[in-house]
Amino acid sequence: MSLAARLRRPFRRAPHGRVIRLSPPEILLVGFTLLCALGALLLWLPGSATRPLAWHEALFTATSAVTVTGLSVIDVGQDLTFTGQLILLLLIQVGGLGFMTFAALTVLLLGARLPLQQQSLVREALGEIAFSQVARLVRLVMVFALLVESGGTLLLALRWVPEYGLSQGLWHSLFHAVSAFNNAGFSTWSESLTKAVDDPLITLVVTTLFIVGGLGFVVISDLYRQRRWSRLAMQTKVVLLATLWLNLAATALLLWLEWSNPDTLGGLDDVFARLQAAWFQAVTPRTAGFNTLDPGALTDASSLLVMLLMFIGGGSSSTASGIKITTFVVLLLTARAFYRNTEHPTAFGRSIPQETVIKAITVALAGVLLVFLTLFGLSVTDRDQTFLDLAFEAVSAFGTVGLSRGVTADLSLPGQFLLGLTMLLGRVGPLSVGYFLATRQARGLRYARGEIQIG
Repeated sequence: MSLAARLRRPFRRAPHGRVIRLSPPEILLVGFTLLCALGALLLWLPGSATRPLAWHEALFTATSAVTVTGLSVIDVGQDLTFTGQLILLLLIQVGGLGFMTFAALTVLLLGARLPLQQQSLVREALGEIAFSQVARLVRLVMVFALLVESGGTLLLALRWVPEYGLSQGLWHSLFHAVSAFNNAGFSTWSESLTKAVDDPLITLVVTTLFIVGGLGFVVISDLYRQRRWSRLAMQTKVVLLATLWLNLAATALLLWLEWSNPDTLGGLDDVFARLQAAWFQAVTPRTAGFNTLDPGALTDASSLLVMLLMFIGGGSSSTASGIKITTFVVLLLTARAFYRNTEHPTAFGRSIPQETVIKAITVALAGVLLVFLTLFGLSVTDRDQTFLDLAFEAVSAFGTVGLSRGVTADLSLPGQFLLGLTMLLGRVGPLSVGYFLATRQARGLRYARGEIQIG
């Protein structure tokens, strides 16, 4: 049965009740799409904006919030009222933690047990964990998210309450804490956090929030349960070490590439301020979207580096997107195993299954194809923009990062629609690929082996 037919008749009768016809990835896509439409309607209604928003502006903003991207065609601080900003914040929170998590939490609060199919949905959203762990992990996700966001709000309030007053200072703090933890990148200021480029408190708090949010809830759960390096799961070790080394390497490269650039690091007099700015700009592409430097002022080499970081993204089952850092590491380990002429890639004394390697290759290839198709489409719809700007937008949309070289609002309506679709697929796509690989069935018929020359 086709997808259109299943959407028209999503349920079928079974001896024990109705059974939904849609697969988990299809439910994810439909759920996020409906949430984007609802968010667009709420932002479009009177009272949400200081000026009448066009329908495409409301839809793009809602899609960007639900997919926790941060790309925007409006000025959040100027064009949205407090009500509109609150709606945007709720969309970010729901999109970041996942609407299935909220649905599962509602069932748990009512004292009901999760049906097996709903457990499958939450399992797809949070990572491949045992069914018996779903309820505990959902509770951990919610409690951990609220605690981290509350702590971030209080720390940011130390700086912004004295500057903006109690109500405004607390609101700015809460908005940025939730946006940072969910790797959304939305800010109540037009210039994002550029005015805090040399502020160590803002830099440390915001980067900590989106790094922790980008680790993945399965990693957080493992750290909470084990608390000793030797007992941590292989995925936890890979995510922690890869995140550390990737952040340090990106910081060093940006310091080298931008040190003499007068429009970025070269415009800062204090050496410590340059170190802060380089660190912030190195870790934000995976996939927070905040910036303390103007992305449009970066050198071409730095822009390519940022695009690579946006493409890699954060940890699996996290608020971040991209192909995921575990996918990137598996690809590197597979290449190392090939050059060493070993049968399987290994890490921490464990071999990586062939199924995981195939999954990593498939996810990465799907990401490359989606970015290419988006860039190709933008090159057709917006020929007046430079290629680097369009490529930057395409990768940022796929990775649901939100960094922009300042051309998002200048794109044509078809170009904005294409970016919105890319954000949606970039958020749901990796889960879908993982699901179809995990549920594929082995064929009874095997073909004779054939050889194809590679390289």
